[in-house]
Order: sequence, then C-alpha cells, then structure tokens
Amino acid sequence: MMTSSLPRLAVFDMDGTLIDSLPDLATCADWLLSQYGLPGITPAAVRPMIGDGVAVLVSRLLDHAGPAAARIDRPEAIARYMARYTPHSTDRSRSFPGTVAALAALREAGWHMAVCTNKPVAAARHILKVMDLEKWFVSVGGGDSFGVRKPDPRHLLGTIEQAGSTPARAIMTGDHHNDVASAIGAHVPVVFARWGYGRPEMEAGATVGADSITELPHLAGELRPA
Repeated sequence: MMTSSLPRLAVFDMDGTLIDSLPDLATCADWLLSQYGLPGITPAAVRPMIGDGVAVLVSRLLDHAGPAAARIDRPEAIARYMARYTPHSTDRSRSFPGTVAALAALREAGWHMAVCTNKPVAAARHILKVMDLEKWFVSVGGGDSFGVRKPDPRHLLGTIEQAGSTPARAIMTGDHHNDVASAIGAHVPVVFARWGYGRPEMEAGATVGADSITELPHLAGELRPA
C-alpha cells in the first residue's frame, strides 16, 4: 500500500492535552501523602510533576515531602497511589473546552486519531471510556504498551503502527517535553499544547505551538495536507 493512501493520523498526549486531569491527580497525591503522615500538597505544586507516568509522579511527591519520606517503600507507594487513583480518575477531571469539537472536525476531514500517553493503558482506556472519548480513537498506546514510553520515540512509533498508519502521515500533539522529544525522534511534526501543564520552555523544538485545542484541525491540515 502506498504511504499516501494511508489515513492521516493525529496522535494526542492525554493528561494536559486532551484532559484536564490535574484535579484528580492532585487529590490523590494529597491523599497519598496523608496516608504516610506527611504534609499535604496543592494542585499548583503537583502540576509540574505530571507527564512522566505514575511511578515518577509518586517519586516526585515523596522527594517533595523531604527527609520524612525517605523511609517509605516507593513501589508500595506507587501501588497505593494507583489503587486509589484508578476508581477516582474521573471524579473531577474533564476534557479541555473545545476538545470534542476539534476531534469531530478532524474526523470530518478524514483523520484517524490515537492517544499516546505515559499512563498505564488500562487506566487511560478507563478514563476515555467514562468521559465518552474512547470512540474517537483507533489506538491507545499506554506507558506499558510497548516496553518503552515517551520520550522514547518507539512509544510514539508503536502507537502509530498500532493505529495502522505511518510517521509520514502522522502528527503529534502534547504539552510536555516528552511529547516533543518523542515526535522529533520519530520524525513526526509536533504541536505543543500551550493550554496544558508544560512549562513554556518545553515548547523548544516543537514544529508549532497552539493556545487552544480548537486550533488543531487547521494546524493539522497545514502540517499534513490531504
């Protein structure tokens, strides 16, 4: 099959790109610290910790807590966090304004769509299903789907292959330097989601930046013309 005959594929990061998941991630983070008798944490403090998967988030939480957290078994803390977060992952999390309209416009233009997230794939699918977003995506590549995860480009490449497309027909959208790095490594144009959680300097290397997900259908068409 010729590459040009394959569908164009828009790949999205999840937390901070499709979904404002900070409220539930932060609530669970505060709960976890309380279980160990440690001081609580604010959503503003949790925000920059997001993007590298649950294990790194929990490690950062314990580092933030200081010497008092040194005695804590980290694998056990990760397991406790996931056990608490999974059933509460959609309590207050919502898709960003304009997300459904943007996905609808992309589909109308003939795009296929996929998710590439460092979240475990089961947790990602659960959230997408509960939020009625799963129907938009032909593939979900989680942090445990391919043995590697962003910023390793093989995570993005695996998601693209799983979706039945090719890097030459794909674009990536994300709010973190992991998204930018994985896209650069996969030779895929990348849109930096300025509406998400990433710091402004994380946009370095992105093909283009966007202030709202509503800009995606237009930008996608420019990056990968039909």
